[in-house]
Amino acid sequence: MTKDYRTGRVVGLATTAALGGFLFGYDSAVINGAASAIKSTFQLSDFQLGFLVSIALIGSAIGAWFAGYFADRYGRQPVMMMAALMFMLAAIGQAFPFSPWDLAIWRLIGGAGIGVASVMAPMYIAEIAPAPLRGRMASLQQFAIVIGIFATGLTNFLILNAAGGSATSPWLLGLPAWQWMFLSMTIPALIYGLLALRLPESPRYLLQNGEDEEAAKVLAQIYTVDTADRIRDIKQSMSGEHRSSMKDLRGHRFGLMPIVWIGILLSAFQQFVGINAVFYYSNTIWESVGFTEDQAFQTSLITTGVNVAFTVVAISLVDRVGRKPLLLVGSAGMVVMLGVLTWIFGTAPIDAAGNPVLTNGPDVVAMIAFNVYVAFFAATWGPVVWVLLGEMFPNRIRAAALALAASAQWAANFIVSTGFPPIAGRSLGLAYGIFTVFALLSIPFVMKKVRETKGVELEDMDELEAASLEAA
Repeated sequence: MTKDYRTGRVVGLATTAALGGFLFGYDSAVINGAASAIKSTFQLSDFQLGFLVSIALIGSAIGAWFAGYFADRYGRQPVMMMAALMFMLAAIGQAFPFSPWDLAIWRLIGGAGIGVASVMAPMYIAEIAPAPLRGRMASLQQFAIVIGIFATGLTNFLILNAAGGSATSPWLLGLPAWQWMFLSMTIPALIYGLLALRLPESPRYLLQNGEDEEAAKVLAQIYTVDTADRIRDIKQSMSGEHRSSMKDLRGHRFGLMPIVWIGILLSAFQQFVGINAVFYYSNTIWESVGFTEDQAFQTSLITTGVNVAFTVVAISLVDRVGRKPLLLVGSAGMVVMLGVLTWIFGTAPIDAAGNPVLTNGPDVVAMIAFNVYVAFFAATWGPVVWVLLGEMFPNRIRAAALALAASAQWAANFIVSTGFPPIAGRSLGLAYGIFTVFALLSIPFVMKKVRETKGVELEDMDELEAASLEAA
């Protein structure tokens, strides 16, 4: 089959859009290095700390909910600029809080930026990428997220060491290290905003708004052949449409269309296997089982490195193997590794503070299982869910459906992140046992409900929607 598109141009556009994912990962994980210092600075309980960490996820759900509406009303590119501004404001506000209350407000604003970016990157990438490249390009979103998480961990670690090994120790200008951890986010936020300013608008948005000439110019940057047929196909798929809204998602089963429920459940399972408990609380987890603060930072940095490496594996496989097989392999691998962690944490001796004590042997096994679990997630569920959410919905409902599914993902993330500290405080074994159950339940869900989208053009997603209706 002759290639009729410019791979370099597509990669450039997708990479710029995916930088929102970098900030998504950076902002969501920066709290990991600062959590203990914030807890001691403001004298917070475990529940209060969990809420302060998780309130960003409420903002993310709100941002994702409205992102689809704003994207259809104002365009994809302006909404990306809005996300960059929210990241910048949140970075400065979180670095200079007067109390836990205004810190929570700034985290809410930063979370809204994450929610907007989580919708805009997969939407834009799916709408500009040719079908043979779409899976790999959409996976760049998750790759950028994990690079952001890794960059946060590395930056936090370097700042911690420069400040003398404690996040509460003063560093440059007399500011504690944890404040510099938040301030460091202003740099990628500024870069994202400047690069997003140069992005062309999505051709599907332009055609939806009658700007055919502009859409043709954008498509001409991507394709090497005449795009008249492609423009006709896009317009035909949108014929009779209006800007999508939540009422367009209504269906006969439980109030929503089956394809929308599948997107929501994909999002929920991605979170209920516990991955963000790893990245928000990994330092706290390892400190609770006897690691020093420095050792916990190093261990968490290894985990984020594994996350990055295996996301590259996903990018190389998603357009070859397909979406559904990767999800099934990931679920099976996570069940085994989470089961091992459940057993280790559940059977370990308990110290006077109620924490499990891992001595030589179990500590090594736990670290290996922990990182293999992250590897299975990173190579499968991490990027593949975002790929599916960006492409599985028909044109006429994509913005609204993606916004709802992303909001559901952040709501599930909030439940996990808020519930993890008190449950883990009672029993790490119980917390990981719950994650194991959800990983197990995800297998029959994927087998029965998820439709393969590899190689399918966005304009042909109506056929998969019909197949979902028959399977529902």
